[in-house]
Amino acid sequence: MRKPVVIGVTGGSGSGKTSVTKAIYDSFKEHSILVIEQDYYYKDQSHLPFEERLKTNYDHPLAFDNNLLIEHIEKLLRYEPIDKPVYDYTLHTRSSQVIHVEPKDVIILEGILVLEDERLRNLMDIKVFVDTDADLRIIRRMSRDINERGRSFDSVIDQYINVVRPMHNQFIEPTKRYADIIIPEGGQNHVAIDLMVTKIQTILEQKSFL
Repeated sequence: MRKPVVIGVTGGSGSGKTSVTKAIYDSFKEHSILVIEQDYYYKDQSHLPFEERLKTNYDHPLAFDNNLLIEHIEKLLRYEPIDKPVYDYTLHTRSSQVIHVEPKDVIILEGILVLEDERLRNLMDIKVFVDTDADLRIIRRMSRDINERGRSFDSVIDQYINVVRPMHNQFIEPTKRYADIIIPEGGQNHVAIDLMVTKIQTILEQKSFL
């Protein structure tokens, strides 16, 4: 029995992994493809007081409900639909809403720590690490958080120095060794993306999906 192809895409915050994910998706959008974002699988914190939720370190592996994420990926691999959770960043806990997702032949799993958990890695056919210099990543993050999320310059810098950078060095950067493909500079590296798309096409042809 054939099963879907799972592609893991990871990299630090601001690395361009979302751009790489979009490039893959756009290359196969005429086919059966979906994206699962690890960010949707932050743990439910409704049992905690709001003040405690504010202390959540969203760059730490323990912030994610990987058990639920793995359960959902395994369902999609059996061509069973899932109800993807939604995270409410204003309340710092999981929303009561869900997003119904039908199974597809290609699953892109995207997030900063998708290669950190061996159980998740074992479900992937291709593992991609988007490798971008730290100075470029902080500039992109700063632009996003100030312009899109209304954050102040000082708060972005403080979070980067005290949380994002140490978590990246401790948990994200080491997962590079598990990658099958390393893409420098994210979505701007069209040669690397073209090579990856060709590899995905080969796998899909072998599985008779194309």
